[in-house]
Amino acid sequence: MYNLPPRLEAKLNSSQFSNLFTFQVAARHLSFSKAADELCLTASAVSHRIARLEAELSIPLFRRLTRRVQLTEAGERIFAILQQALGDLSEVLAQPVDADLAGPLTLYAHPSIAHSWLVPRLAEFGLRFPGVRLDLRVGNDRIDFRTRQIDLALYYGNGEFHGLVAHKLMQERVAPVCSPQYAERHGLTGALERLEHCTLLHDSLAWDHATFDSEWALWLRQQGDMPMPERGVTFDRSDLCVTAALHHAGVAIGREHLVSEAIGQGRLVLPFSGFTRSGEYDYYVVHPALEALPRRVAACIAWLRECAAQTPAI
Repeated sequence: MYNLPPRLEAKLNSSQFSNLFTFQVAARHLSFSKAADELCLTASAVSHRIARLEAELSIPLFRRLTRRVQLTEAGERIFAILQQALGDLSEVLAQPVDADLAGPLTLYAHPSIAHSWLVPRLAEFGLRFPGVRLDLRVGNDRIDFRTRQIDLALYYGNGEFHGLVAHKLMQERVAPVCSPQYAERHGLTGALERLEHCTLLHDSLAWDHATFDSEWALWLRQQGDMPMPERGVTFDRSDLCVTAALHHAGVAIGREHLVSEAIGQGRLVLPFSGFTRSGEYDYYVVHPALEALPRRVAACIAWLRECAAQTPAI
């Protein structure tokens, strides 16, 4: 167990890992220019990364002296922790791979969840399963496991997957989302009646047998049978709707787990209300009914469910 300085432990987040690694290299060399050579960066870029890390942590890590740098007491403590952690990680990665957890694994996913939820977690997957050769494939259609060499599939649906074993990953909630600029331009904040003057962004393949406006129609019924605005743009992928919303093209139905990061960053807003359940549609990982799953497949299912449980809600 590593004892982090209290302020570092309280403030550390994933966006700081690259800056911490840059700090570790610079501290090892006690030179920004040598760190820049090792990292294929400019000395200025190294300096900016470390300055940003110091500002975020409110801790000075280096003393800038004439022609050299020197670690502060806090810098020495953090450097020692990083050296030990990286050494331990190297030992783990050098260990022989469990043969039962090695080999190919093919995962099929709808584009939206692959792009917005799964791909950002692949680095963690690689660390957890270094012996697994992952083949990620995307598509909107349900696949036939009998004719496709697929181990697992991630689907958005109501849980009815005939002949397959389904594990619920995440219960989904939805809400209209748009960019802050679009909300301000159209006076949307808290003014649901203003929606009729907006462009709706539709996902025509929201779920099996959905029509182009199914998601919006369901949400509008929940608001008291509001009429459907006439202006709209239709896509065949939920993530494209969200991308269009990010670029001020209109208002999309945002699925909580796919838009929470953009909302947290202030790139999207909820102009009317918070997230609510919309129908019975959730995210599932499915596979054929087998007497025994390969261990690497079972381990991947467990990892996906672990990631889902750790996905924050708004």
